[in-house]
Amino acid sequence: MSENNKKGSSRREFLKSSGRIAAASAIVGAAIPHVHAAENNTIQIALIGCGGRGTGAAANALSVNRGPVKLVAMADAFKDRLDNSYGSLKKQFPDKVDVPDDRKCVGIDAYKKAMDSLKPGDIAIFATPLAFRWVHFDYAVNKGLNVFMEKPLTADGPTSRRMLDIADKSVKKNLKVGVGLMSRHARPLQQLAERIHGGEIGDLVMLRGYRMHGPIVGYYPAKPAGMNEVEYQLRKFHAFIWASGGTFSDFYIHIIDHCCWMKNAWPVKAMGLGGRHYRGNCVDQNFDVYSVEYTYPDGSKFVMDGRSILGCENVYHSFAHGTKGCAVVSKSGDCSPPSTTYKGQSPDKANQIWRSKKIPGQENPYQNEWNDLVDAIRDDKPFNEARRGVEASLVTSMGRMAAHIGGSVTFDEMLKSDHEYAPGLDKLTFAGPAPLMPDANGAYPIPKPGIITKREY
Repeated sequence: MSENNKKGSSRREFLKSSGRIAAASAIVGAAIPHVHAAENNTIQIALIGCGGRGTGAAANALSVNRGPVKLVAMADAFKDRLDNSYGSLKKQFPDKVDVPDDRKCVGIDAYKKAMDSLKPGDIAIFATPLAFRWVHFDYAVNKGLNVFMEKPLTADGPTSRRMLDIADKSVKKNLKVGVGLMSRHARPLQQLAERIHGGEIGDLVMLRGYRMHGPIVGYYPAKPAGMNEVEYQLRKFHAFIWASGGTFSDFYIHIIDHCCWMKNAWPVKAMGLGGRHYRGNCVDQNFDVYSVEYTYPDGSKFVMDGRSILGCENVYHSFAHGTKGCAVVSKSGDCSPPSTTYKGQSPDKANQIWRSKKIPGQENPYQNEWNDLVDAIRDDKPFNEARRGVEASLVTSMGRMAAHIGGSVTFDEMLKSDHEYAPGLDKLTFAGPAPLMPDANGAYPIPKPGIITKREY
């Protein structure tokens, strides 16, 4: 991270500052029961995708204190990432990491061998680029595995529909599914949602979200000479919409999700704008700035503003405005406390009605989501966040596409769209072809609002 980004919170940074917190807590979200195999009380885990997010998720999993948990298999497309992740986790959890060389699986199809190491009722972690979610999720559900998936889950209509079908199958098979939208497990936001839904600040008529800071993932020069095209795009997945949904989907989904949670509704339409300013010879498909106005079924609005430019003011928080008052949803970052409510529309201390309370041992939302998932497995409690995770991803993609075409996109249009960024991804190999190919100058197609208005961005 650059100096401008230190105020932004990520899983890795939160882990460094908060350490290992492992308290059991209340179950949140949509639900379906499942019982882990009684004959073996150890929950085994396979990590698929060994970058920073996957390593952080595995660390949270191994920090849960509800019975024995062990990491037994790892998979990644690249050996260097797997080796780095293994070294970090083994050092931190020497007695909970049991991954011999034959369960260190490398390659695009390595997910199969890793999940084959598990038994029904164990947990598979998915932290690869989102394009592979439906491939991995389907394989896990067919094997009867519980799942934790990092966000986002989809970037287009066809994969969203596919994931919704798999989500329904996971419910019918009584599986527990967690999605890495940790705001839903932040105790201050849970407290605030209860108060907003109870009418404390009236009917919500406006929500505002901001995530503005310097580039977190950097800019993207052309592929180095001699590097495989598929390898380049997988290693630089934030650069490509097919792999990540771009920075809009990857960065802004948390605030979009928790604002929609406060409203207790998904938007029906998005109107967006944005542009590229300082890209130079960069070849990625992202804008530097985004602004999307979402409209809910009742006509109320939610505006999401994003910027990734060095030297500008850092702004990273969210607000809700109701007919009786307003609320600070997240004071800093994706879900940082305190959450507060106020009389009127100005969040001045003199007008404060309520301030969220700390719950000792439950300050870390990344750990909370794992505690909640494992509690559900151990206690056979309802827990399946897959459908909600797909819908949050779809709403985020709707906003990204609106900005990229310079127009409006509805929820139904996004869901029913036939354009798939990476069809046949279950058959992808390093031999290619890559889902997106560069032109003769090594540059990839970029959004051109008003010029390219087909809903394919």
